[in-house]
Amino acid sequence: MPTSKRLPLPRADRTSPPSIPLNATERRLVARLRTPDAVQHWLNALPYNTEQGGETLRGFRGVVRTGTAHCLEATLSAAVILEQHGYPPLVLSFESIDLLDHVIFVYRGPNGWGSVARSRDPGLHGRKPVFATPRALALSYFEGYIDFTGRIKAYAVVDLRVLGSYDWRLGEGNLWKVERMLLDWPHRRIRSSDQRADRLRRRYRAFMDTHGYKPWKYYSGIERWTELPRVFRKKG
Repeated sequence: MPTSKRLPLPRADRTSPPSIPLNATERRLVARLRTPDAVQHWLNALPYNTEQGGETLRGFRGVVRTGTAHCLEATLSAAVILEQHGYPPLVLSFESIDLLDHVIFVYRGPNGWGSVARSRDPGLHGRKPVFATPRALALSYFEGYIDFTGRIKAYAVVDLRVLGSYDWRLGEGNLWKVERMLLDWPHRRIRSSDQRADRLRRRYRAFMDTHGYKPWKYYSGIERWTELPRVFRKKG
Protein backbone atom coordinates (compact mmCIF):
# COMPACT_ATOMS: atom_id res chain seq x y z
CA MET A 1 0.00 0.00 0.00
CA PRO A 2 1.51 3.39 -0.97
CA THR A 3 2.53 5.67 1.83
CA SER A 4 0.24 8.57 2.61
CA LYS A 5 3.19 10.84 3.38
CA ARG A 6 2.87 13.94 1.29
CA LEU A 7 5.91 15.70 -0.10
CA PRO A 8 5.64 19.48 -0.54
CA LEU A 9 4.82 20.76 -4.00
CA PRO A 10 7.08 23.38 -5.57
CA ARG A 11 5.60 26.75 -4.62
CA ALA A 12 4.76 27.67 -8.23
CA ASP A 13 2.74 24.47 -8.65
CA ARG A 14 0.46 24.83 -5.65
CA THR A 15 -3.16 25.66 -6.32
CA SER A 16 -6.09 26.55 -4.09
CA PRO A 17 -8.68 23.75 -4.19
CA PRO A 18 -12.05 24.82 -5.59
CA SER A 19 -15.11 24.25 -3.46
CA ILE A 20 -17.10 21.48 -5.13
CA PRO A 21 -20.25 19.68 -3.89
CA LEU A 22 -18.82 16.25 -3.13
CA ASN A 23 -21.18 13.71 -1.63
CA ALA A 24 -20.23 11.79 1.52
CA THR A 25 -18.67 8.85 -0.34
CA GLU A 26 -16.63 11.14 -2.58
CA ARG A 27 -15.46 13.26 0.38
CA ARG A 28 -14.21 10.19 2.22
CA LEU A 29 -12.37 8.99 -0.86
CA VAL A 30 -10.74 12.36 -1.50
CA ALA A 31 -9.71 12.63 2.15
CA ARG A 32 -8.08 9.20 1.98
CA LEU A 33 -6.28 9.63 -1.35
CA ARG A 34 -3.90 12.46 -0.51
CA THR A 35 -0.98 11.66 -2.85
CA PRO A 36 -0.44 10.65 -6.48
CA ASP A 37 0.78 7.22 -5.31
CA ALA A 38 -2.41 6.67 -3.32
CA VAL A 39 -4.56 7.66 -6.31
CA GLN A 40 -2.58 5.34 -8.59
CA HIS A 41 -3.08 2.48 -6.13
CA TRP A 42 -6.85 3.14 -6.06
CA LEU A 43 -7.09 3.27 -9.86
CA ASN A 44 -5.03 0.08 -10.19
CA ALA A 45 -7.62 -1.75 -8.12
CA LEU A 46 -10.52 -0.70 -10.38
CA PRO A 47 -11.48 -2.97 -13.28
CA TYR A 48 -10.66 -1.35 -16.60
CA ASN A 49 -13.75 0.03 -18.34
CA THR A 50 -13.92 -1.85 -21.64
CA GLU A 51 -17.10 0.02 -22.65
CA GLN A 52 -18.91 -3.19 -23.61
CA GLY A 53 -22.30 -1.44 -23.42
CA GLY A 54 -21.17 1.46 -25.59
CA GLU A 55 -18.62 4.25 -25.33
CA THR A 56 -18.48 6.23 -22.10
CA LEU A 57 -16.65 9.24 -20.72
CA ARG A 58 -17.60 9.44 -17.06
CA GLY A 59 -16.21 11.99 -14.67
CA PHE A 60 -15.08 11.36 -11.11
CA ARG A 61 -18.63 10.94 -9.83
CA GLY A 62 -19.43 8.34 -12.48
CA VAL A 63 -16.22 6.44 -11.80
CA VAL A 64 -16.92 6.29 -8.07
CA ARG A 65 -20.50 5.18 -8.72
CA THR A 66 -19.63 2.44 -11.24
CA GLY A 67 -16.27 1.35 -9.82
CA THR A 68 -14.59 1.16 -13.23
CA ALA A 69 -12.54 3.49 -15.43
CA HIS A 70 -10.74 3.72 -18.75
CA CYS A 71 -7.74 5.98 -19.35
CA LEU A 72 -9.48 9.35 -19.66
CA GLU A 73 -11.99 8.56 -16.93
CA ALA A 74 -9.08 7.66 -14.64
CA THR A 75 -7.26 10.85 -15.58
CA LEU A 76 -10.28 13.03 -14.80
CA SER A 77 -10.70 11.26 -11.48
CA ALA A 78 -7.05 11.79 -10.56
CA ALA A 79 -7.34 15.47 -11.50
CA VAL A 80 -10.41 15.98 -9.30
CA ILE A 81 -8.94 14.19 -6.29
CA LEU A 82 -5.48 15.69 -6.41
CA GLU A 83 -6.72 19.21 -7.17
CA GLN A 84 -8.34 19.06 -3.73
CA HIS A 85 -4.84 18.47 -2.31
CA GLY A 86 -3.21 21.39 -4.11
CA TYR A 87 -2.17 19.83 -7.43
CA PRO A 88 -3.10 21.75 -10.61
CA PRO A 89 -5.44 19.70 -12.88
CA LEU A 90 -2.87 19.05 -15.62
CA VAL A 91 -3.21 16.28 -18.16
CA LEU A 92 -0.83 15.06 -20.84
CA SER A 93 -2.41 13.92 -24.09
CA PHE A 94 -0.62 11.57 -26.50
CA GLU A 95 -1.31 11.29 -30.22
CA SER A 96 -0.50 7.94 -31.85
CA ILE A 97 -0.02 7.03 -35.50
CA ASP A 98 -2.89 4.52 -35.21
CA LEU A 99 -5.27 7.15 -33.70
CA LEU A 100 -5.46 5.19 -30.43
CA ASP A 101 -4.54 8.11 -28.18
CA HIS A 102 -3.85 8.09 -24.44
CA VAL A 103 -4.27 10.64 -21.62
CA ILE A 104 -2.56 10.76 -18.22
CA PHE A 105 -2.63 13.06 -15.19
CA VAL A 106 0.71 14.83 -14.67
CA TYR A 107 2.21 16.78 -11.79
CA ARG A 108 5.50 18.33 -10.70
CA GLY A 109 6.94 17.23 -7.39
CA PRO A 110 10.09 18.44 -5.63
CA ASN A 111 12.32 16.18 -7.76
CA GLY A 112 10.62 16.30 -11.15
CA TRP A 113 7.53 15.47 -13.17
CA GLY A 114 5.47 12.36 -12.61
CA SER A 115 2.13 10.91 -13.67
CA VAL A 116 -0.93 8.90 -12.67
CA ALA A 117 -2.58 6.75 -15.35
CA ARG A 118 -4.67 3.69 -16.14
CA SER A 119 -4.48 1.64 -19.31
CA ARG A 120 -5.02 -1.76 -20.89
CA ASP A 121 -1.30 -1.75 -21.62
CA PRO A 122 1.19 -2.28 -18.78
CA GLY A 123 3.67 0.27 -20.13
CA LEU A 124 1.22 3.17 -20.07
CA HIS A 125 0.56 3.53 -16.35
CA GLY A 126 2.06 6.01 -13.90
CA ARG A 127 5.59 7.29 -13.59
CA LYS A 128 7.53 8.39 -10.53
CA PRO A 129 8.14 12.18 -10.25
CA VAL A 130 11.75 12.09 -11.44
CA PHE A 131 11.57 13.57 -14.97
CA ALA A 132 13.12 16.98 -15.65
CA THR A 133 10.43 18.16 -18.08
CA PRO A 134 7.01 17.09 -19.38
CA ARG A 135 8.72 16.15 -22.64
CA ALA A 136 11.10 13.81 -20.81
CA LEU A 137 8.12 12.29 -19.06
CA ALA A 138 6.30 11.86 -22.38
CA LEU A 139 9.34 10.20 -23.95
CA SER A 140 9.37 7.61 -21.15
CA TYR A 141 6.16 6.24 -22.69
CA PHE A 142 7.56 5.76 -26.20
CA GLU A 143 8.73 2.19 -25.74
CA GLY A 144 5.62 1.09 -23.83
CA TYR A 145 3.35 2.54 -26.52
CA ILE A 146 4.75 0.28 -29.22
CA ASP A 147 2.49 -2.68 -29.96
CA PHE A 148 1.15 -4.04 -33.26
CA THR A 149 0.10 -0.57 -34.49
CA GLY A 150 0.84 2.10 -31.86
CA ARG A 151 3.59 4.70 -31.83
CA ILE A 152 3.60 8.12 -30.17
CA LYS A 153 3.86 11.00 -32.61
CA ALA A 154 2.99 14.04 -30.45
CA TYR A 155 2.02 15.19 -26.96
CA ALA A 156 0.42 18.17 -25.22
CA VAL A 157 0.07 19.29 -21.60
CA VAL A 158 -3.31 20.90 -20.91
CA ASP A 159 -4.74 22.53 -17.79
CA LEU A 160 -8.36 21.35 -17.51
CA ARG A 161 -9.31 24.74 -16.12
CA VAL A 162 -9.31 26.01 -19.71
CA LEU A 163 -12.77 24.42 -19.89
CA GLY A 164 -14.10 27.28 -17.80
CA SER A 165 -17.57 26.72 -16.41
CA TYR A 166 -17.94 23.29 -18.02
CA ASP A 167 -18.30 20.78 -15.18
CA TRP A 168 -15.54 18.27 -15.91
CA ARG A 169 -15.16 17.58 -12.19
CA LEU A 170 -18.56 16.24 -11.15
CA GLY A 171 -20.64 16.40 -14.30
CA GLU A 172 -23.11 13.57 -14.80
CA GLY A 173 -23.36 11.61 -18.03
CA ASN A 174 -20.63 11.53 -20.66
CA LEU A 175 -18.20 14.44 -20.70
CA TRP A 176 -17.49 14.44 -24.42
CA LYS A 177 -16.43 18.10 -24.41
CA VAL A 178 -13.26 17.11 -22.57
CA GLU A 179 -12.34 14.61 -25.28
CA ARG A 180 -13.09 17.09 -28.06
CA MET A 181 -10.97 19.76 -26.39
CA LEU A 182 -8.00 17.40 -26.10
CA LEU A 183 -8.35 16.22 -29.70
CA ASP A 184 -8.38 19.83 -30.93
CA TRP A 185 -5.53 21.04 -28.71
CA PRO A 186 -2.23 21.70 -30.55
CA HIS A 187 0.22 18.89 -29.84
CA ARG A 188 4.02 19.04 -30.00
CA ARG A 189 5.61 16.60 -32.39
CA ILE A 190 7.87 13.87 -31.02
CA ARG A 191 10.54 12.88 -33.50
CA SER A 192 11.76 9.32 -33.19
CA SER A 193 13.79 6.73 -35.04
CA ASP A 194 11.94 4.50 -37.50
CA GLN A 195 14.61 1.84 -36.97
CA ARG A 196 14.09 1.87 -33.22
CA ALA A 197 10.31 1.71 -33.59
CA ASP A 198 10.57 -1.21 -36.04
CA ARG A 199 12.96 -3.06 -33.72
CA LEU A 200 10.65 -2.58 -30.74
CA ARG A 201 7.64 -3.71 -32.77
CA ARG A 202 9.41 -6.90 -33.89
CA ARG A 203 10.30 -7.64 -30.27
CA TYR A 204 6.69 -7.03 -29.18
CA ARG A 205 5.32 -9.34 -31.90
CA ALA A 206 7.78 -12.06 -30.98
CA PHE A 207 6.87 -11.85 -27.30
CA MET A 208 3.14 -11.96 -28.01
CA ASP A 209 3.56 -14.89 -30.41
CA THR A 210 5.50 -16.81 -27.77
CA HIS A 211 3.64 -15.91 -24.57
CA GLY A 212 0.20 -14.68 -25.65
CA TYR A 213 0.09 -11.69 -23.29
CA LYS A 214 1.50 -8.17 -23.22
CA PRO A 215 5.06 -7.81 -21.87
CA TRP A 216 6.30 -5.39 -19.25
CA LYS A 217 9.41 -6.72 -17.55
CA TYR A 218 11.62 -6.29 -20.60
CA TYR A 219 11.09 -2.53 -20.89
CA SER A 220 13.94 -0.15 -20.13
CA GLY A 221 13.36 2.37 -17.34
CA ILE A 222 10.80 0.32 -15.40
CA GLU A 223 12.48 1.45 -12.17
CA ARG A 224 10.83 4.83 -12.86
CA TRP A 225 7.35 3.32 -13.21
CA THR A 226 4.85 3.37 -10.39
CA GLU A 227 3.29 0.11 -9.23
CA LEU A 228 1.31 -1.76 -11.90
CA PRO A 229 -2.16 -3.25 -11.42
CA ARG A 230 -2.01 -6.80 -10.10
CA VAL A 231 -3.43 -8.23 -13.33
CA PHE A 232 -0.16 -7.35 -15.06
CA ARG A 233 2.20 -8.16 -12.18
CA LYS A 234 0.96 -11.76 -12.21
CA LYS A 235 2.60 -12.16 -15.61
CA GLY A 236 6.18 -11.70 -16.65
